[in-house]
Amino acid sequence: MFIISLTYKVPVSEADKHLEAHIRFIDAYFEQGVFLLSGKKIPRTGGVVLARCSSRDELEQIICQDPFYEFGIADFEVTEFAATRAGKGLDSLLD
Repeated sequence: MFIISLTYKVPVSEADKHLEAHIRFIDAYFEQGVFLLSGKKIPRTGGVVLARCSSRDELEQIICQDPFYEFGIADFEVTEFAATRAGKGLDSLLD
C-alpha cells in the first residue's frame, strides 16, 4: 500500500489549469483499482492518494503519467506501508 502526497509548486490558479486532466488521470486509476482514496489537502496546497500497486517502480511509472507531474505542477512524495489494521468495513484494505 502507498500514500502519495502531492504538494503544489505553483499557485493554485496555475494548478487549476491542469485540474481537469489530472482528474481524468485519477479516475482512470480508480477504475483499474489502483487508487483507493483521494482528495485535496486542506488548506489546498496539494492532494493525497491512497494506492495499491504491485511495486513502487510500477507506481512511479503511473505517477509519471499524471499531468501534475508532467507539467511540473506538484512534487510527489511516495510512502510505502503495510496496512495491518483497519476500521469496520475497511478490511479489504489490509495487506
